[in-house]
Amino acid sequence: MQIAFSILNVMGGMTEISTSQSVSEMLRGCSIEIGPTHPKMLDAALERLEPGTEVFLPWIPGANPMDAVLPAARLRRAGLIPVPHIGARHLESGTQLDQFIARLVGDAGVDRALVVGGDRAKPAGPYESSLEVMQTGVFQKAGIVRIAIGGFPEGNPHIPLAVLDEALSAKMNFARSVGLKLSIVTQFAFAAGPIIKWLKEVRSRGIDVPVQIGLAGPAGIVSLMRFAVRCGIGNSLHVLAENPSFAKLLVEKGPEPIIRDVCAAAQTEGDSLALGIAGLHFYVFGGFNKTVDWIEAHRAANFHSAHT
Repeated sequence: MQIAFSILNVMGGMTEISTSQSVSEMLRGCSIEIGPTHPKMLDAALERLEPGTEVFLPWIPGANPMDAVLPAARLRRAGLIPVPHIGARHLESGTQLDQFIARLVGDAGVDRALVVGGDRAKPAGPYESSLEVMQTGVFQKAGIVRIAIGGFPEGNPHIPLAVLDEALSAKMNFARSVGLKLSIVTQFAFAAGPIIKWLKEVRSRGIDVPVQIGLAGPAGIVSLMRFAVRCGIGNSLHVLAENPSFAKLLVEKGPEPIIRDVCAAAQTEGDSLALGIAGLHFYVFGGFNKTVDWIEAHRAANFHSAHT
């Protein structure tokens, strides 16, 4: 059975979710992340996702980036939209970058990418940051104009907040100057508060690109906390540690409490504050099928309750 993740064309321009929308309506704008080197996960994505769904393909440190080309091609042939990660600090050379992009476009029909710094203490090659990769011009040369970048509502344990803020503004300004259509995909969090606070702050600075809110799919508390530690989301860890009942709720209900809190906060702010939430992005720490099962069930349940 396919689940319809209708795409809001996030990377094509600002598409804001109405402040009055429900959980089920927010779930219609999902994208999802799968491991390109996990054949069973790829097969499940091809079987279960509706054509038009954005499927992100992460670049794991130490992996061969070319491993993403064949999965991207299979996704494209099935009518899905592959979004490969380009890890700046994983790249060994400009030649490797050129060859990777050429194969993604030529062999897999890729037309968009997520450019990240990369979880590596020392760069493997000449690129320190995602901005440096964007500035090479490789994307425009290959015909890729839709670029997503990372957003960090709870900061990054390895990068000072001031540096993150400056880099975000620089990437937006550069994208505008060369005609790239920029969007942001955030790190996952276990509480709505940091997400809303961060959105208000970036909007107040004139950053008006679409934002997809990152969420962890349903998983056990040990798995969730392990990934939270790895990703450095300190505020969310405090939420789990200090609120055992909420942690239990998160395990039992998945990210629904967070989505409801985001909806409520958006409604409180009203239409005067353009939060620019373009949809939700799911990290499948508990497994791909478990995440898709959860989305399918909650979309149906929330839709039914809203129309009875």
